[in-house]
Amino acid sequence: MGKPKRERALKDNEAKAVTRNLRISPQKLNLVAQMIRGRPATAALNDLAFSRKRIAKDVKKTLESAIANAEFNHGLDIDRLIVAEAYVGKNLVMKRMRARARGRAARILKPFAQITIVVREVEEEAA
Repeated sequence: MGKPKRERALKDNEAKAVTRNLRISPQKLNLVAQMIRGRPATAALNDLAFSRKRIAKDVKKTLESAIANAEFNHGLDIDRLIVAEAYVGKNLVMKRMRARARGRAARILKPFAQITIVVREVEEEAA
């Protein structure tokens, strides 16, 4: 006896990948996610490869994973994929203390974030 199979949350022409526990604030990660939202997958990969942001390398790995999921798990054509959604969420926050004057302490927050990328296969428009 196993668990019953869960219904698929995405449509048949979509695939997704999630990366959790990225050591960056969600606000900074969202700047990179905005850069690729709505773009064709190949153009988004090029943007991330030449981006100067440190986190772009991890976002690129997540996008490559979503493309691989689309191709191998769902049989989608990688040439017709676009980045349908790229959204960022909060994750855990490490709390640290820094010594201050007169025996006091200041709190340092080290946030983590997660990113979810959904790619969708679009139909070719007849021109």
